[in-house]
Amino acid sequence: MELVFTDELRTKNELVDTQHEELINRIAAFVQSCESGEQNKVKAIKMMDYMAEYTEFHFGEEEKLMESVSYPELAKHREKHQEFIKTVAALENMLEESEGPTDAFVEKVKEKVVDWILYHIKTFDRSVAEYIMMQDNPQYYNWI
Repeated sequence: MELVFTDELRTKNELVDTQHEELINRIAAFVQSCESGEQNKVKAIKMMDYMAEYTEFHFGEEEKLMESVSYPELAKHREKHQEFIKTVAALENMLEESEGPTDAFVEKVKEKVVDWILYHIKTFDRSVAEYIMMQDNPQYYNWI
């Protein structure tokens, strides 16, 4: 499976896009190493922890940005972030209880992490970026 940060995932907010690219790269490296069989259980857990830590850092930065612009959907967005953090914790438990990254685990990661993050960026995060753009450029949006 190939997961790549593409223009389709850009929000036009430099900070957010840079962090999304890093997050996508970490997720892609994790999935690729699990699929290729180069991961043992300990290495997979460490790599997943590394990915989870960056995710939490990124979510915190995004939420600070939303607070700074008084984004009206902050609570809903924060709720989605918390759901994802719980999902990652459940996947970490699944990995710890197994012999290592099984095919079933990799499929769950694709479904619960890869699909989620792509959808989240294209919808929720893009909405934040559009809101900021409207705030920064009222001359283009006040005609509505």
